[in-house]
Amino acid sequence: MADRLTPRAREIAAAARDLLEESGPAQLTMRTLADRLGIKAPSLYKHFPDKHAVEVELVAQLLTETAEALEAAEARAPGSLEALAGAYRSYALAHPHLYSLGTERPLPRAGLPAGLEDRAALPLLRACAGDLDLARAFWAFAHGMVTLEIHGRFPADADLEAAWKRGLGALGT
Repeated sequence: MADRLTPRAREIAAAARDLLEESGPAQLTMRTLADRLGIKAPSLYKHFPDKHAVEVELVAQLLTETAEALEAAEARAPGSLEALAGAYRSYALAHPHLYSLGTERPLPRAGLPAGLEDRAALPLLRACAGDLDLARAFWAFAHGMVTLEIHGRFPADADLEAAWKRGLGALGT
């Protein structure tokens, strides 16, 4: 991913990521990003045409890192939906603002590197023996659980481990 960016664009993307992770999507503006870098906002446009392009790069990072986490889980426990769910949840909870940026809006497919979305989905699809409907149901369950957890929507006394186990069991894991 980073290979397709110039060194300065990588520096800008890293600063954007830091700002996003610290303060959330609302604080990620070209002005705050320029301030973070100690430059004037127009200088950013030499490397990214607009804020959307910066966000697309961050979504590409999310998908790349999610793919890496799922591939590692698959290597440790081939075919285990439980292992994939654990890796997915751990990654999302470790990067809640990046996760939200990348999953709470339409996916900017046209701006993503070719094959990246498929790479992120392949470990799950393999664990589901190619059953696309099961893979989508599993992803919807995991995404919903993670999103609710990130946004603090479960009661304080909710046993999330039990809910994950029950949901995974219902999906046949």
